[in-house]
This record gives sequence, structure tokens and C-alpha cells, in this order.
Amino acid sequence: MNEDEKWMSLALEQARKAEEMGEVPVGAILVKDGLLIARAHNQPISTNDVTAHAEIQLIRAAGKKLKNYRLTGTSLYVTLEPCAMCLGAIMHARVEHIVFGAYDPKTGVCGSSENLMDAKCFNHKINLVSGVLENESKQLLKNFFNSRR
Repeated sequence: MNEDEKWMSLALEQARKAEEMGEVPVGAILVKDGLLIARAHNQPISTNDVTAHAEIQLIRAAGKKLKNYRLTGTSLYVTLEPCAMCLGAIMHARVEHIVFGAYDPKTGVCGSSENLMDAKCFNHKINLVSGVLENESKQLLKNFFNSRR
């Protein structure tokens, strides 16, 4: 298991927590200098907050912990390709790396439905790694949505 897989497995644990709560199973963690800074999972349903995606919850927690709204030098691991809202927040937080698991052909903006990674409206560039533990991430989502039908 490589470094990205190690960290993504922790994001998958968070996704499972979301699933247990009846939330769409997406989890995220933030790493800086080889240390886990924060972890979070989807909570829009339980919090009645459309912005409570895993990445947003993570950025909020990490900002409090680091006492800084800028998360420079960090790597964000998330089980699903970020949406436009989350990518905007990740950009503004100045996260250095995004590593995601499953592609999201409907709302993913890191290359699937759109590619906003190089949008001119952002003055920050992020390194991207995709498809890490993709099958595990995809299967969690598939099982969740199948159980709802």
C-alpha cells in the first residue's frame, strides 16, 4: 500500500461514517507534513446544510485546528471527485494537493463533467491525483444508492 492509498483508506473510513448516518458516503481527510490534520464526512442531511459536504466540513475543521484559513502545504484526500462548490473552497484555502477516489461524471469538476482545475478565475494551482482506491470508493456509493431504490 502506497502513501496515497494509506491516507485514502482513512477517508474511506469517514465515508462509512457518513453512510451509517444515512448520508451519501463521501469522506475526506487533510494531511500536512505527514500528519493527519483533520477528518470529515458528508453531513448535509443531518445538519440541514447544503454546504456540509465532506470537503467543506474538513476545511472548516482544519482551519480551526491550524488557526488559519489558508491551508498551504496540505493534501486533501476525498473519496469522490469534488464538485464546483468544494473545488472553489479548496482553491481559496490554498490546498496544495487533491487526491480523490471515484470519478463523478455528473458533478465532478476535476475533469469528469467539467475541468475547473485550470479555470482563469482561480489564481492558485493544485496538483491532482485521481482514481486512488477508486473501486472501493465507487462501491460504497453504488451500494448506498442501490439501497435507496
